[in-house]
Amino acid sequence: MIEIIAIIIVFIFFLAGLFGTLFPGMPGPPLIWAGMLVYGFIAGFQDLGAFFLFAQAALALLVMGVDYLFSALGSKVFGGSKAALWGAALGLLIGLFFFPYGLLLGPFLGAAVAELLVRSKSDQVFRSGVGATLGFWGALPIKLALEAIMIVWFIARIL
Repeated sequence: MIEIIAIIIVFIFFLAGLFGTLFPGMPGPPLIWAGMLVYGFIAGFQDLGAFFLFAQAALALLVMGVDYLFSALGSKVFGGSKAALWGAALGLLIGLFFFPYGLLLGPFLGAAVAELLVRSKSDQVFRSGVGATLGFWGALPIKLALEAIMIVWFIARIL
């Protein structure tokens, strides 16, 4: 019975983690990893060894790194500054309050406004916004694939 409760709790963490990846504002990968840790505390760590937990933590860090890398590359490829990258992230967070359009427009507007504060060339402002937005959303399939690997590996360990 305790193992069933642990599985229910871990899947709540998994769902919250995936939600956090789809709609930034929640730390998706750390929530997925924390769910595994909570499972270990409730059901016991006999199925989850130290290597497994460290490898899962590394995967969670990799997912977060992919997010920042793609945003930076998208902005850089389109000629944006670091301010555009931070503006895109802030724009996405603010955009959450204007769901669903804010998720699409937030990164673009955030990067564009930040770039406008640093530079005054309007063509560069637009390009930076587009680059940061494409990078931010281009990372999504990779992040979801890595998180799916984390979850499937966990399920394979406990079955």
